[in-house]
Amino acid sequence: MVKEKTAFVPHDCVDCQIRHRAVCAKCDVTELEQLETFKYYRTYEAGQTIIWSGDRMDFVGSVVSGIATLTQTMEDGRTQMVGLLLPSDFVGRPGRDGAAYDVVATTDLVMCCFRKRPFEKMMAQTPHIAQRLLEMTLDELDAAREWMLVLGRKTAREKIASLLSIIARRDATLNLRGVDGEMVFDLPLTREAMADYLGLTLETVSRQISALKRDGVIQLEAKRHVTVPDFARLMEEAGDDSDGGMLV
Repeated sequence: MVKEKTAFVPHDCVDCQIRHRAVCAKCDVTELEQLETFKYYRTYEAGQTIIWSGDRMDFVGSVVSGIATLTQTMEDGRTQMVGLLLPSDFVGRPGRDGAAYDVVATTDLVMCCFRKRPFEKMMAQTPHIAQRLLEMTLDELDAAREWMLVLGRKTAREKIASLLSIIARRDATLNLRGVDGEMVFDLPLTREAMADYLGLTLETVSRQISALKRDGVIQLEAKRHVTVPDFARLMEEAGDDSDGGMLV
C-alpha cells in the first residue's frame, strides 16, 4: 500500500468546515472532547491510494477537504468508478473490518480519522452518533438511486451538468460565491475520469463541456477552473429543479 503522510490539522472541531454535516454534527462539547482522544488527521496527495479493496481497516473517518474516488475491480482486471467522496462524506463501515472498494485521492485530501474500536464503542454509548451515521447512509442510498437515473435516463449534456452541480454544491473548500452570486471551483476529475464515472466516451465529455462553455452555462479556464455564472441555469441543464435537491 502507498504510505500516507500523517498531519495534525491546526483547527478545533468547533471551527471545522464540515462540522455541521459530518458524523459528529450532533455532538456536544464533551463528546467532541471524547472524540479528540482517538482522533487524528491524515493527508494524501492527488493520485495516492487511501485504501485498497480487501484491506483491513483500523480506522473510520470523514473527508475534511478534497475529493476521492471509489473504484471496484472485476476479476478480469476491469475497473469501474462507482462513487465520489466529497467533504463530510464518511469513510469506512463500523462492524466491518475489510474495505469494499479502492479509495483514491483525486486531489490533495485531508481526512479526520477515528480509531475504529473506540469509535464503535462510543457509537454504542452515544445514540445520536449512530443516528447521524444512519441519516448519512440513507442519504447515500437516495443518492445512489438518483445516480441510477443520471446514468440511465439523462442525456450526455445533462450528465455533465449534473456532475458539475454536485461538485459545486458539495465541496465546501472549493466552493466560493463571488459578488454576483457566481460559483467558482476547480474541477477535481480529469475528463477521462469523468467519462469513466458517467459512462461516456472521452470525446463526448469534451464535446459537451465545450457546448456548455459556448452556451454560457459555464466559464472554463485551463480545463479545470470552472465558473458558474448562474447556478439555477446549470441545474436546469442538469434536468433538475433549481432548488438544488440532493443528487449524491
